[in-house]
Amino acid sequence: MTVDTVTGADIGAVIADVAKLRIAVFRDYPYLYDGDLDYERQYLDGFAAAPGAVVVVARQGSRIVGAATGAALGGVEAAWSAPFRASGLSVEDRFYCAESVLLSDWRGLGIGHAFFDAREGQARRLGFAKSCFCSVVRAPDHPARPEGYRPNNAFWRKRGYRPLDGIATRFEWRDIGENAESPKALQFWGRNL
Repeated sequence: MTVDTVTGADIGAVIADVAKLRIAVFRDYPYLYDGDLDYERQYLDGFAAAPGAVVVVARQGSRIVGAATGAALGGVEAAWSAPFRASGLSVEDRFYCAESVLLSDWRGLGIGHAFFDAREGQARRLGFAKSCFCSVVRAPDHPARPEGYRPNNAFWRKRGYRPLDGIATRFEWRDIGENAESPKALQFWGRNL
């Protein structure tokens, strides 16, 4: 198992694999995302063009089994920074840790920590003072919630992240089994670097 940091023009070489991972991992609860490969590639192409963009890739041999992305919050799609701006918070000093996707067979091996370490390292190298990400919020009694499901909240708290009061947003995507997109609530988390 290797974990590598990819930046600049080299990101293009991993976009197709990261797009497939996003679709595979985000199908699971709590995202339940019924993904589209063309949309994923376009989204990731745009993300890769953001200032300070990084993709952290976990490989088993030559196979990519996980990835995490990050970039300057002020340089990604405006919808991600809008809740901060609406609350009067600065976006220029924040690094956005977008997705972390890891196939289930590789969880619990410390790769999640490696993903955060690499993205936070990139943020510090670029002079960012804060790091943030967001996660979907589902009702505790959601019918698709698996028995024994444990959210990542304890892991994020161990990393020093806390929910940012009043910093939330809504995005639409199609859940598995839905015929159309529906709005989903997302909560931002953050920490000082």
